[in-house]
Amino acid sequence: MKHGKKYVESAKLVESLKLYETEEALDLCVKTAKAKFDETVEMHIRLGVDSRHADQQVRGAVVLPNGTGKKVRALVFCKGDNVQKALDAGADYAGADEYVAKIQQEGWMEFDVVIATPDMMGVIGRLGKILGPRGLMPNPKAGTVTPDVARAVTEAKAGKIEYRLDKTNIIHCPIGKVSFGVEKLQQNFDALMGAVIKAKPAAAKGQYVRSCVVATTMGPGVKINTAKFQGSAVVAEK
Repeated sequence: MKHGKKYVESAKLVESLKLYETEEALDLCVKTAKAKFDETVEMHIRLGVDSRHADQQVRGAVVLPNGTGKKVRALVFCKGDNVQKALDAGADYAGADEYVAKIQQEGWMEFDVVIATPDMMGVIGRLGKILGPRGLMPNPKAGTVTPDVARAVTEAKAGKIEYRLDKTNIIHCPIGKVSFGVEKLQQNFDALMGAVIKAKPAAAKGQYVRSCVVATTMGPGVKINTAKFQGSAVVAEK
């Protein structure tokens, strides 16, 4: 794969075999961001688990202290008083069957997160093939299936992100924008890594955090020294 001139210049600042401490790695991300837009900084965490086994799944959600820097559009499936509660909390859309029809018939997808009350899951089941592949299906583990829609909307707007393993046992998550600066990115990094370590399955054996890379949207990956997180994993288990 051929990279552009800006990427090549940025890559020269990163030692490909070196394992960086978190602060230094994030500083490099900020320095190597050359795009004309405010690039997103992402974390890619490879775990020593096997996602094919149900007892080794790693999934959950965490509110990043400084948000993601992205405006989140929330759709809430609910009825009765919950509709107004969701809208008052900042939901962009709240309702029931009318939104199911809009998605099914019009292909409408102008939302970033879907929240639902438990009694609506039967209705939302009809949207599984549409929302599922996009990672938008509400889930109790992520806090997006809940009777407290107001709280769920508030958290989503504040920067709550969902993390889950892909088929290669890697978690991919945004932790903010380059414009945040190193300190805020570090706080978000710590929040996500802490949540992932806390979610370590009992069935996981050996080294849990195998590797971690941070990178901007258009920049090179920077490898992080994960040694200290192995100790954290032990602490989290006790």
